[in-house]
Amino acid sequence: MSLDQIIVLLTTYKYLILFPIVVVEGPIITVIAGFLTSLGFFNFSLAYAVIVVGDITGDSLYYALAYHGRYRLIDRWGHYIGLTVERVQKFEHYFEDHSARLIIFGKFAYALEVPFLIGAGLAKVPYRKFLLYTLLPSLPKSLLFLLIGYYFGRSYAKISTYLDYTALGTIALALVLVAVYFIVKKISKKYSNKNIPK
Repeated sequence: MSLDQIIVLLTTYKYLILFPIVVVEGPIITVIAGFLTSLGFFNFSLAYAVIVVGDITGDSLYYALAYHGRYRLIDRWGHYIGLTVERVQKFEHYFEDHSARLIIFGKFAYALEVPFLIGAGLAKVPYRKFLLYTLLPSLPKSLLFLLIGYYFGRSYAKISTYLDYTALGTIALALVLVAVYFIVKKISKKYSNKNIPK
């Protein structure tokens, strides 16, 4: 669906369509909602509330999917991406100790939040904690994108392009960091093995 079609839907059905589209589409919809708010189609406070609830609802769906179907999903699809039950169990222990930090980081790491949301479900982080850890970053993040749309929304097509570039850049940076981590780990392991007295 094109951005222009989304704008037609939003101006026609307003809040009824804003909620489900935010659940599926994310930040660019918030920008467009901000733009339409500046034109008088939405009330700022109400649009903000709907966007935050939609964002949290989308996060909760990923969480619930992983929480309730975790080992079935791993057994069925894990081998495609190198996931095993043993690896997930190790990850769960790490996530349990650092859940707040990881979920909040994931919410701010644009285009990378889904693995962190799924990770919270796999680790069975209590839903109240999950809700709090997703709500805290969602409030300023949604407000920021809404304000960008309100003041600069006429350039929503350019903003969408910038968001796409940001997503690609974030993914590329994450891949580089992961590669560096494993290289350093391999080198340090090799070095420590050399220094073990025989």
